[in-house]
Amino acid sequence: MFFKKVLLSIFLFCSINISAQCCSGGVPLSNNLGLSQEDKGTLQIGLNYDYNNLNTLKSGLKKLNEKFRLRTTHSVLLNTSYAITNNFSAEGLLTWVNQRRIITSQFDNSKNIEASSGIGDAILLLKYRFRDIYSKNSDLTLGFGTKMPLGSSTELDSRGILLINDLQPGSNAWDFIYWLSTSKRFNFRPSLNTSLRFTYRNTGTDNEYLGNSTYKYGNEFQGFLSFSDQFVFFKALINPSLSFKYRNAVKDQVDGEALENTGGDWIFIIPNFSIDITPNIAFSTRAELPLYSNIIGTQLTPTYRITTGFLFKIKPKTKKLFIQT
Repeated sequence: MFFKKVLLSIFLFCSINISAQCCSGGVPLSNNLGLSQEDKGTLQIGLNYDYNNLNTLKSGLKKLNEKFRLRTTHSVLLNTSYAITNNFSAEGLLTWVNQRRIITSQFDNSKNIEASSGIGDAILLLKYRFRDIYSKNSDLTLGFGTKMPLGSSTELDSRGILLINDLQPGSNAWDFIYWLSTSKRFNFRPSLNTSLRFTYRNTGTDNEYLGNSTYKYGNEFQGFLSFSDQFVFFKALINPSLSFKYRNAVKDQVDGEALENTGGDWIFIIPNFSIDITPNIAFSTRAELPLYSNIIGTQLTPTYRITTGFLFKIKPKTKKLFIQT
């Protein structure tokens, strides 16, 4: 028991004071959900590349003048959705992730790099849409899902030592995800859409952390306010949008005790641009830029995030009616 406590203390000291604990890194799971509800039988497949750069060190509201630590996450995201009915759909998200931590020496500019790659965790989400529930041209969608721990949580660094958990591809914990979204289109311009989206992730516990300890990421709330429109440009349909995102994460827990240097509040602005290459293929790219962050303790926090990729829609064949004369 004494050896276990000593090992745990050393591990946490290294993760906080050497690499800076970071609760805002990792795979962007719930951040990339939300494919549109289509007609019954429509299959949507989204393939995206996501790059998250964390090169900003903060303590509370204060930005620290230190550029020797860098966290990057490269993710390949496979997002699918199938419309079981015109209002009920199932959505899934599979991930492959490469996470990297780079610490540059202040003395000789040498770099210490630790990285892991592999299949990440996955999400399954069921959603039901209520049409015109509070006014014409409005939708309300409720959803419930789970995050499944498909990714490895036992990857080792170059010295054969277990990587800190936020450098692991997986979390070794099941989460519950709750979803609520609403949108409104306007009579004076039907293509103009405003929407609100809320997700809450009730995180599970890794009961095999460091062999016989427990680790629980803090529960997370995200809220999005979005404005989008459609325009025809050189016979192509373009879809610009602008979103504001609020994220709150509570402190992580180790063996039931709150862990310092985790959790906080963030506000981001997300400009997005997509273009319909064909009626069933669209290309999109978006950036996520921080406007405000209030960090608990000292952490690396996002500097910018870029996501780009394609969306494919496979619609059911329409039945032809033959009228005998």
